[in-house]
Amino acid sequence: MMKNVLSGIAVLFVTNLTAQDTTRKENKAQVSISGYAEAYYNYDLNKPADHYRPGFLYSHNRSNEFNINLAYVKAGYTAERVRASLALAAGTYMNANYAAEPGVLKNVYEANVGFKVSQRKNLWFDIGIMPSHIGFESAVSKDCRALTRSLVAENSPYYESGAKLTYTTDNGKWLLSALALNGWQRIQRVSGNSLMSWGTQLQFKPTDKVLLNYSTFLGTDKPDSARRWRYFHNVYSIVQLSDKLEATLGFDLGQEQASKGESKLNTWYAPVIILRYAPVDQWAVAVRGEYYNDEHGVIIGTGTPNGFKTTGLSTNIDYMPVNHLALRLEGRWLSSKDRIFVKKESWSANNAAITFSAAVSF
Repeated sequence: MMKNVLSGIAVLFVTNLTAQDTTRKENKAQVSISGYAEAYYNYDLNKPADHYRPGFLYSHNRSNEFNINLAYVKAGYTAERVRASLALAAGTYMNANYAAEPGVLKNVYEANVGFKVSQRKNLWFDIGIMPSHIGFESAVSKDCRALTRSLVAENSPYYESGAKLTYTTDNGKWLLSALALNGWQRIQRVSGNSLMSWGTQLQFKPTDKVLLNYSTFLGTDKPDSARRWRYFHNVYSIVQLSDKLEATLGFDLGQEQASKGESKLNTWYAPVIILRYAPVDQWAVAVRGEYYNDEHGVIIGTGTPNGFKTTGLSTNIDYMPVNHLALRLEGRWLSSKDRIFVKKESWSANNAAITFSAAVSF
């Protein structure tokens, strides 16, 4: 009798130790190191003397030279209720987009810490420098449908600094976020600006082939003395039409006060569509059509009678010979209502460029 009791206690003890060991393994924190590098060559047929692409393009913006668009090394930390990441970067993308940031912040691609607020629900609080909640394109070209970024992506935030509360439903179909931000693509707030900016994101995945997104921004990117409220809406959908064909449709609508205290609003808008066809695993072709209307120069100032009213078409061919490597070639044409593009010693209403890139991720 006593022998059976002791045997039972031993079994319970071993079972409990096994369960504790399994729990420890499940809750064990993980540290990861990853990286990305994209080299490119761009040839602008307008042949700008300073080798810069038009000023409203921030990615792949150097012409007639070999360069690095973006290269970073990222350290990540994940545990059951904690996550963090730090990525330091260099490249022409960083030079163009982080020009307004001071000191070492010019090279901080990402730096944030997150805490899972609820033990049972997927509710996270993140704070720091994070990728933007706006748009379907990121700075990582390898992850985007087209080689270069669309006009809507180039002229809305790529990154943001602030705090974010995000809830994802258990089935993964809904994502809701609320954000407090330092400004419109800002790490350090504009000097003299005492107000916080705000953002929201609502994302819905009714099936594994459809994604719908609506993001907003409310705030100001100017000092209090010249404060102009900005209201911005970003809507897009990504639909897998078949096993080989995907469609991305996006639309941006923004408004900003004409001057401080006025009820008059200056409006800009931009639709974009991308069709991507992948006949086989290693090859893909994408076609993009877009239009950007910023007559009052809120985002893109031209100083011309009609402001910025530009149509764009592009086609890219992608080849992925091995995992983690993408070789891409794109032709892009932009046409504006006014002569806004530098062409040698004069100005032109049209701009065409060819871009080749090789991107590696690990």
